[in-house]
Amino acid sequence: ASLLELGVFKFFPWFLSIVFSDLLLNRVPFAFFIFYLRLRLMPHEAGFLEKIRRMQDVLGLEVTARMDEKTIEAMKQPRCGVPNIGRFSAFPRNPVWKKKDLTYRILNYTSHMTRDEVDRAIEKAFKVWSDVVPLTFTRIYDRVSDIEMSFASGDAFPFDGPSGILAHTFAPGDNTGGDVHFDADETWTSGSAGTNLFLVAAHELGHSLGLDHSNDPNALMYPTYHYTNPNTFQLSEDDIKGIHSLYGPKEKPVTPTKAQTHCPEHISFDAVTTVRGDIIFFENRSFWRKTAGKSEIEQHEISSFWPSLPADIDAAYENQKKDQVLLFKGTKYWVLRGYTVQEGFPKNIYELGFPLTVTQIDAAVHDDETGRTYFFINDRYWSYNEETSQMDKESPQRISKGFPGVGNKVEAAFRSNGMLYLFSGNQQYEFSTTNRKVTRLLKYTSWLNC
Repeated sequence: ASLLELGVFKFFPWFLSIVFSDLLLNRVPFAFFIFYLRLRLMPHEAGFLEKIRRMQDVLGLEVTARMDEKTIEAMKQPRCGVPNIGRFSAFPRNPVWKKKDLTYRILNYTSHMTRDEVDRAIEKAFKVWSDVVPLTFTRIYDRVSDIEMSFASGDAFPFDGPSGILAHTFAPGDNTGGDVHFDADETWTSGSAGTNLFLVAAHELGHSLGLDHSNDPNALMYPTYHYTNPNTFQLSEDDIKGIHSLYGPKEKPVTPTKAQTHCPEHISFDAVTTVRGDIIFFENRSFWRKTAGKSEIEQHEISSFWPSLPADIDAAYENQKKDQVLLFKGTKYWVLRGYTVQEGFPKNIYELGFPLTVTQIDAAVHDDETGRTYFFINDRYWSYNEETSQMDKESPQRISKGFPGVGNKVEAAFRSNGMLYLFSGNQQYEFSTTNRKVTRLLKYTSWLNC
């Protein structure tokens, strides 16, 4: 039956002027229309006043059980689609993941951001939680994951167009459990304009892990969207207490309590690279990681960190502008973003412009100032233009010509604070690309604090 057949306007002459005017003037988002409609028509229906009280409590408003102006204004804010005024609890029986190592997959992308921007935002959102609880999140590409992430216009819980509901998420569990759906109609961005994907993703992943909404306006899990600079974002104490109640605090890594004083004998790096401020030293099947601002040096097995990567990495370098780390072994190379291996790798080094006579790269390093990546092979080096994706015409040249004073072979290299650090034999050379000369001769293991 239609509203007219039900006699709505006959018996509630105020309905047209109040309810529809509120909707048409955008005083409430459409997602709340049915709730709002029922409230106006049946204001004393059992349970409805309690729903208003709960919603006001969750939003940190004065609990009046009335649809006052502050309540309506709060309802207008862009928000998470996980219900906090519905008839059922969003997370009954406090579900949590029963395993510590979870996988995720990005099924599609928004047209408002590049794929790289989306990947970085999602990766950073997972790190928000992995930094404080003993869980790991690994991206996969070719099979169903624990947490499936997608941009959609509708499903069993449809969206409402731009603004209003930004995303919704399913509680931990099988099948769709943990999955995150972002509203494809939103203008997703990596900045303050539009809707910041990182902030919304981090919030939704809180739900994926089992958290409900918080009534603390400073908490990430507060139900309405408020922009915060992602570069300075930190979880609130309320968020941390909530996630700790489900999974406990993150276990501290087993690392030295003070700087290393003794280095392994006969150490020889296969490759060295920076990764978002960390410095990674590869040797055989393991690597050392030096984290910026810390004296402790961690050591890990390559296979435990990257199961899909081989041991005995030949060369590695970071391109900070592209937020990529390239790892080389024989005629193959892999690309990381942060510590995540990217889809579609390994690829062949010949795609970079090497002739078939090149079967192994000894070392590689990227110079941000020139935009060139230098590949060291035997007593020669190749100069690769990252902008044009081509080798420079002069390549290859003798190492002694381009890097005088270093020697005839470079086995590992990386860049830090505007200087190149080249490892040859049992020597480490600090090299200035501006002056084209060696500025210091350093102890081979100086970066390991030993």
